Amino acid sequence: MNLAYRKPMSLSEFLDWEEGQELRFEFDGARPVAMVGGTRAHAFIQRNLAISVGGRLRGKPCQFAGSDLKVLVAGSIRYPDGLVTCTPAANDSTLVRDPVVVFEVLSNSTAGTDRITKNHEYAATPSIRRYVMLEQDRIAATVFARMGEDWVGHVLRADAVLEMPEIGLSIPLAELYEGLSFGEAEEG
Repeated sequence: MNLAYRKPMSLSEFLDWEEGQELRFEFDGARPVAMVGGTRAHAFIQRNLAISVGGRLRGKPCQFAGSDLKVLVAGSIRYPDGLVTCTPAANDSTLVRDPVVVFEVLSNSTAGTDRITKNHEYAATPSIRRYVMLEQDRIAATVFARMGEDWVGHVLRADAVLEMPEIGLSIPLAELYEGLSFGEAEEG
């Protein structure tokens, strides 16, 4: 284990350190956290997000980006599986400071962090209007949205439409799962 993993870092130390790394790391506010590889389901859902959300945003001021860009949220650095930003930035920028919608594809190893820790971080970031957590073992999502001063969550099932009025989109949830099949018991 590298010494940098053992001692706490500041955000600026992390950003400098990360530039020299071959692998990607998130920053939990004190230490780097290595990003792990994903499953076929994760990759297909992420691809479908890019096609469905990104395609619908073509020619509009807001743009979809995948997991290559990092976001600064509540003193942490995260690499969400997808995000929408509506602010122009330099082509060589790697950090998004004001995402409007954030997507995470849940996995067994990250679901706890995505549901609790990242949810609190995203709620504490004023630019984020909607946080979408997509299950990868069934067609379902948990969506948190800013409603005035509240951060309100609800669950979407297979036949639902993912409404994102802050970016002017409505997408059938099942569209994000194209190419994947699930047993009937898992969809309900």
